[in-house]
Amino acid sequence: MYRIYITDVIPKEGTDLLKKKGFDVSVNVSRKMLTDLDLKDIFSKHDAVISLIHNKIDESVIGAASPALKVIANFAVGYDNIDVVAAARRGIIVTNTPGVAGESVAEHTFLLILAVIKKLIEADRYVRSGKFSGWDPNIFLSSQVFGKTIGIVGLGKIGNYVGHIAFGGFKMKILYHDICRFEDFEMLTEAKFVGVEKLLKEADIVTLHVPLSRETNHLIGKKELGMMKNTAILINTSRGAVVDQEVLIDVLSKNKIAGAGLDVYEDEHHIPHELRVLGNTVLTPHIASATFETRIAMAKIAAQNVIDVFEGKEPAGLVKVS
Repeated sequence: MYRIYITDVIPKEGTDLLKKKGFDVSVNVSRKMLTDLDLKDIFSKHDAVISLIHNKIDESVIGAASPALKVIANFAVGYDNIDVVAAARRGIIVTNTPGVAGESVAEHTFLLILAVIKKLIEADRYVRSGKFSGWDPNIFLSSQVFGKTIGIVGLGKIGNYVGHIAFGGFKMKILYHDICRFEDFEMLTEAKFVGVEKLLKEADIVTLHVPLSRETNHLIGKKELGMMKNTAILINTSRGAVVDQEVLIDVLSKNKIAGAGLDVYEDEHHIPHELRVLGNTVLTPHIASATFETRIAMAKIAAQNVIDVFEGKEPAGLVKVS
């Protein structure tokens, strides 16, 4: 009987799939953050681990794995928390849950866009504090989103959905940048494929949808933020380290850009006080994919990835190491 460990509670649809196959499933029901020592112990005793993105599975953790451990199934679209090269050297398969969060993250992206531009949080606090006493034509004025220019950096499934919402819902002009061109997307949304520099200089809204890698770490830094219009906003629902957070705080505090909507941070355990007190930001706790539908789909895919490995099939979420 294969022993499977799940590092946090996931929807029962996933654990039920594993149990139906007769696997011995253990779950970290305490919800406590697992330390390196905890992970090493888990890896030494199990045939498969379903991990979450806050589990840092580096070379030392993988080095503690039992020879029986065959697969690390990440309960996430990304896998930057796992040293996939070290896993490959040990013959351990790594999987993720690709393509499952497109709609939910695109929805959250527009939530942040509208909340930042329309000063939603500030307006809500204004009413709750008792300051509102009647209609005033001069308070909380904002730009309209309709017809503005959006710059999409990364046109995977999420960026694609964002583009269709922008064009179909708000008749926005779309600039996009990716490692390759998507002519079908251009035909459907009248989007223009441009370089990052042109996108940053011309967009009213810059939204990031790239995976975290060596190439994208601090993709948006001092130079890039300096190219943006002072009336523009930045949205990040990808990974925190795609943006140089220290530089972003400085730019926002000096009003060199109009605002930012962030769902991810460089260190999610320690979000700087300087960022949390800024009035021109909307901050959410890494919940862009947090819909019932997405979480259930992620659980099923992660579980099926494990099942496929032990049944000798190629899992749908196989992470390939180049």
